[in-house]
Amino acid sequence: MRRRGFIALVAGVAATRSLAARAQQPAMPVIGFLNGASSDGIPFATTAFRQGLRETGYVEGQNVAVEYRWANNQLDRLAPMMADLLQRQVNVIVAGGTPAALAARAATTIPIVFETSADPIQLGLVASLDRPGGNMTGVTQLNVEVAPKRLELLRELIPVARVIALLINPTDTVLSDAQMGEVRAAARAFGVDLPVLKASSERELDAAFLSLAQLRAEGLVVAVGGLFTTHAEQLAKLTMRHAMPAIYKGREFAAAGGLLSYGSDLAESYRLAGLQAGRILKGDKPADLPVQQATKIELYINLKTAKALGISVPLPLSGRADELFE
Repeated sequence: MRRRGFIALVAGVAATRSLAARAQQPAMPVIGFLNGASSDGIPFATTAFRQGLRETGYVEGQNVAVEYRWANNQLDRLAPMMADLLQRQVNVIVAGGTPAALAARAATTIPIVFETSADPIQLGLVASLDRPGGNMTGVTQLNVEVAPKRLELLRELIPVARVIALLINPTDTVLSDAQMGEVRAAARAFGVDLPVLKASSERELDAAFLSLAQLRAEGLVVAVGGLFTTHAEQLAKLTMRHAMPAIYKGREFAAAGGLLSYGSDLAESYRLAGLQAGRILKGDKPADLPVQQATKIELYINLKTAKALGISVPLPLSGRADELFE
């Protein structure tokens, strides 16, 4: 065989082997990321989620792909978005927020990692926290459990208040109902009237605040939910405009002028969700992967807002704060 022909033969064999090796390489796994909120409202969520993935050895765009679906607080879009992700044959679903978790559970038996503020056992997502027992595992916060504490903290600042309103999103029924039950029980114990305001869109937030004066409300507790987290800064500005002492979860609310924030670190929850998703891609089964609990609770106080409202913050309370805004 001539030398030129031999080189061509060797090159052809090498190319064939390279193509065969590529064909044998597993396809890049795909995560479906479903969320009822808006990416603009919680930009830290995806950053924290990617951090959790990296901690398990997965880097988006290198050895894992992520298909993002945000409902922008239109919760009726979650079911069709979930169907679209399934058509794309994703390997695991990460469902951020209680509505997304419930939509995912109803649609598929592939592995699901949820992030929820409610009790996943009561929601029917898992059999137990230690051994979920099905196709779902994930992360749970304490934001529903600490809902009565928000009312207590607000009353600590305004002990003479007899009417404190509760703002809920009626379309997020499961999460809202759970919190209403908890806060109503606390209100009865404190001897406080608790009128309930409803808002399911950004436009309805303005209308809800206009009704506070008619109710003679002296304070406001904002229920936890994707809509309110997305519009936390708008909520804070509304409380300032209406001179309304209010409490919500999350640092961004107090930083934007809200009086108090008290709740779990949402970024930490999404980091843990990324860890759970990475472990499933590595072969762990959701049924055997314990639900993680984000147990860190943070308290933020805006002293500038308190002064503007004529409220004196007790030294023991300010001493317990994770951060004070002055």
